[in-house]
Amino acid sequence: MTRATTVRAVLAAAVLLVSVLITLTMSPRLGLDLQGGTRMVLQAKDSATAKADRESTDRTLEVLRRRIDSLGVSEPTLTRSGEDRIIVELPDVQDPRKAAEVIGRTAQLSFHAVRGPGPEQEKGKAAGLTLPDEEGRLLALGQARLTGAGVKDAGASFDAQQGAGWTVALDFHKGAGRDWTRLTGEAACHPAQDERRRVAIVLDDRVISSPQVAPSVGCNVGLPSGSTQITGSFGADEARDLALLIKGGALPLPVEIVEQRTVGPTLGAAAIDASARAALIGAAATALFITFVYRLFGALAATALAAYGVISYAALVALGVTLTLPGLAGFVLAIGMAVDANVLAFERAREEYAERSGRSLRSAMTAGFRNAWSAVADSNVTTLIAAGLLFFLGSGPVKGFGVTLAIGVLASMFSALVIARALTEIASRSRFVGDYRGVNGIARPGRVRTWLARRDPQLFRSPRRWLLISTVLITVAGLGIVVRGVDLGVEFTGGRLVEYSTSRPVDVETARTVLAGAGFGDAEVTTAGAGDLSVRTGDLDDHEEHALRAALAEAGGDTTKVRDELIGPSLGDELRRNALIALAVAVLVQLAYLAVRFRWTFALASVAALVHDVILLVGAFAWLGRTVDGIFLAALLTVIGYSVNDSVVVFDRVRELWAKARRESVTTIADRAVLQTVPRTVNTGMGALFILAALAVLGGDSLEDFALALLIGICVGTYSSVLTAVPVALTLEKRAKTPPPARKRASGRTSGAGAKRRDPLDNGARV
Repeated sequence: MTRATTVRAVLAAAVLLVSVLITLTMSPRLGLDLQGGTRMVLQAKDSATAKADRESTDRTLEVLRRRIDSLGVSEPTLTRSGEDRIIVELPDVQDPRKAAEVIGRTAQLSFHAVRGPGPEQEKGKAAGLTLPDEEGRLLALGQARLTGAGVKDAGASFDAQQGAGWTVALDFHKGAGRDWTRLTGEAACHPAQDERRRVAIVLDDRVISSPQVAPSVGCNVGLPSGSTQITGSFGADEARDLALLIKGGALPLPVEIVEQRTVGPTLGAAAIDASARAALIGAAATALFITFVYRLFGALAATALAAYGVISYAALVALGVTLTLPGLAGFVLAIGMAVDANVLAFERAREEYAERSGRSLRSAMTAGFRNAWSAVADSNVTTLIAAGLLFFLGSGPVKGFGVTLAIGVLASMFSALVIARALTEIASRSRFVGDYRGVNGIARPGRVRTWLARRDPQLFRSPRRWLLISTVLITVAGLGIVVRGVDLGVEFTGGRLVEYSTSRPVDVETARTVLAGAGFGDAEVTTAGAGDLSVRTGDLDDHEEHALRAALAEAGGDTTKVRDELIGPSLGDELRRNALIALAVAVLVQLAYLAVRFRWTFALASVAALVHDVILLVGAFAWLGRTVDGIFLAALLTVIGYSVNDSVVVFDRVRELWAKARRESVTTIADRAVLQTVPRTVNTGMGALFILAALAVLGGDSLEDFALALLIGICVGTYSSVLTAVPVALTLEKRAKTPPPARKRASGRTSGAGAKRRDPLDNGARV
C-alpha cells in the first residue's frame, strides 16, 4: 500500500473504533416529540418596573425554574432564547394545564392588611384593593406591605400531633421577616374573628389565602419569620399548591405562552420505530442498488455507507444533539445522500479507464477521486449552507434537522473520501480485481452511459423548448397557489391543532356536529392516521381544550390526546416572516457562492433552477391540499441544497470540458457534459429515492408530508438542474461577452500545449 492509503486506512479504523465505543456506551438525547412531553415558549413582556432584556429574563427564568421544580417534573429543561424568550421542556407531561397555570402566574405576589369587609372600604376613601376571599366574600385590603421576593421558603406538611391537618409553613428573608412581624403584629391588635385580624396573600389579583392571626399572638408583637404556619381546612393538594405559589414568588416580568406543543409517548415511539424500519429498508435497497451498478466497488461503498451510519450517529450522541423527529428524518435522508461522493468518484474513474487505454485500475481510481473532488466539495458546501440556514433561521425541531443534516454531510464526506477510498485502493491492487472487468464494476461503462453514447441525443439544439416547458410547469404551479391557495399550518397562522385518538370510531361529520353543539363551531375537523381526529381552531386555552376533548369523548368514548400544538398569533407572524427571510437568504447566499466558484451565467442559471423548484414544490402542495408548516420549510430548504448540488455537478463538468476545448460552441460542450453527468444524477437520485420512499410508506403521518415534499423536490430538482439550469445558462452565454474558462494549471505537467498530468503511480519507465 502507498503511504496515503495507509494513512486513510489507519484514520478510518481509529474513527470507526471511537464511534463504536460511543454508540455502545452513550444514549442519544431524544427531543420531546420522540419521548413525549410538553414544550412551551414563553415571551417576556415589559412591566411598569422592569424592561424585558437579557438580565431580567434570566431572573424570570430562575423563578420559573423553582416553580417547575416544585411540580415534580422529571428532568425539566429551561433555556433562554434570544433576549426575551424562555423555552420550557417538560418530559412526560401530557396535560399541561397545571404547568401552564403555575408558569402563567405573573403578577407580584403580595401580602396585605385586611381593613374590613368590602362594602365598608368602598364607602371610605382609604386606598387599597377590594377582592373576594377564598369563600367569595369581599375584603377591603390595604397597600402591599411585602412581596413574594421576600419569601425564602414555603412548604406543606401534615400536623398529626395537634390535629391541625395540612398546614403551610412560611420562612422569610431577614428584611422581609421584620415586615411580616410588623404586619401580623398590627393585625393582632384587633379582636378575634374580626376581619381586620386577617392577613391576605394575593397573587394575580386573587386572594389565595387570608388566614387569621392566632389569638395567642399579642398586639404589636407579631409572628417571627420561620415559625409562621397557615392553617385551615386544607386538603393535601390544596396545601401543596398554596406552598408552591407562595414559594414560587413573583416573576420579575410577565410572561405569555406563545407556543405550546404536546406529544404523546406512543406517537414518539411509533415515529422512532417507523424511522428505524425506513432506514434499514432504504439503506438496504440503496446498498443493493449501488452494488448492482458498481459490483465489487459498489459493495465496498455500501460498507462505507454502513460506517457512515455509525460515525454520524456517534457524532450526534457525542455532541449531545437533541434528536427530534425532523432530525431523525434528516439522519435517515443523509444515508441516501451519502453515496453521492462515491458515485461521482466511480463515474469519473470509469471515464478515466475508458479514455486512456492501458491505464491501470488503481491509477483510474486515483484519478477518479482526484477529478471528482471539485464537484464533491462544491455540492456539499451548498448543502451545508442550506443546513446552516435551517439552524439559524428555523425554530424548534427544524433546528435539530439542520444540525443533523450538517453532521450527515460531513460524515458522508469522510466515509466516501477516506473509508471508501481506502477500501477501493486496497482492492484495486489485487490482480484478480483488475483483470476481471465484470467484478470490479469500473472497467466497463455503465448501461446508462452506453445507451446515451449510442443514441447521442442533441438535447440543447433548441434550448428554448425546455424553457417553454419550465414556464408551463411554473404557470400550473402558480395557478395552484392562486386558485387552491396555500394551506398554512398553525405554525405560520397561529391557533391550535390537536390530534385525538378515540376508543370508538367517530366520523368527521359526527365530530363536527358534537363540537358545534359544545360551542366550538369554528373548529376544523379532519382525519389523521389510523382513524384519529385532527381538530384545528383559533385561540384556545387549556381549559377550553379540556372541554373540547370531553365533548369528543361523548361520541368516541375514551379520548386520548396524541399531539397538541399551540402557536400564538404574534409568533405565527414571526415564523412566517422568518420563513420568507430564510428563502430569500438561501437564494442570495447560493447565488453569491456560485458566482465566486463559477461564471456569473452559471450562477444565475443555477438560482433560476432553484426558484423554479421552490415554485413547483409549493404549487404541488397547494394542488394536493397539503399543509405547509415548519417541517415543509425544512424539506424546501433541503431541496434547495439538493437542486444546487445537481446544478453544480453539471456546470463543473461544463467548465472542465469547455476549458479543454475553448473553440467549440458552448452548446456542444453542454450536450457532452450533460450526457456524462446523467449516470451520476440517476444513480445518486435513486439512492435518495429509496430512502424517501421507505419514509413515505413506513414513516407514518408524522413524516409522510416531509418525505412527500422531498420526493417531489428531488424529482423536480433532477429535472431542473439539466433541463432548466443549462438552457438558461446557454441563453445567457449568447449575450455574455466573457471568454471561455481557462484551463487549470497543475504541477507535474510538462511544458507544451498538449502536455498531460503524469499519473502519480507512474514512475515514468517504458518498455
